[in-house]
Amino acid sequence: MTEGSNRIRALRQRRGWTLQQLADASGTSKSQIDKLEKGERRLTVDWMVRLAKPLGCDPRDLLAEDIGFKSVAMPPAALAPAGTLPVRGAARGGNAQEMFLTDGAIDQVPRPHYLAHVRDAYAIYVVGTSMVPMYRPRQLLFINPYKPPVPGSGVVITQPSGAVLIKEFVKQKPNGVTVREYQPQPRDFTIPAADIATLHTVVGATEPQ
Repeated sequence: MTEGSNRIRALRQRRGWTLQQLADASGTSKSQIDKLEKGERRLTVDWMVRLAKPLGCDPRDLLAEDIGFKSVAMPPAALAPAGTLPVRGAARGGNAQEMFLTDGAIDQVPRPHYLAHVRDAYAIYVVGTSMVPMYRPRQLLFINPYKPPVPGSGVVITQPSGAVLIKEFVKQKPNGVTVREYQPQPRDFTIPAADIATLHTVVGATEPQ
């Protein structure tokens, strides 16, 4: 996301706030707000929810007008007490650092409101670095296995071997799926259909703990 592709600066200036004032109100640093405004840091749904409250707007209002809202899966601002969600085995971001999903849950976390009635929903930790800055190590991703991905969505791909990849969905192709990773260099590549057992969509994420 480049400068001009979000409305953080416009909404901040409309309130008459400095970078530091918005940083203080949202519990982050001035440099982080500056990076978000310039597009040097990805405006994730978590950042959108976090910034919307002090700016007094809907999270979707942070998007530029030319960005379709349908391409963003928006969570509510808080988790609702609607049961728990299983946390499956951690996954690394790069092909050389893959891990495998465990047979059972390794933890239980409060179920987000937006997954309250989604069957087979789960959460998974990020432990690799290939998706920085989109996703960072120790983030917990919330997964809806039935929601079709759109360009820009995070996806969790399970391969027939059981290995797991966390990537950004680019497009569906007749022979597979094109995805994107960011480290060590940004690149798009296609995973053949034969190498994809399941493809699930990321619908939310926590900040690293």
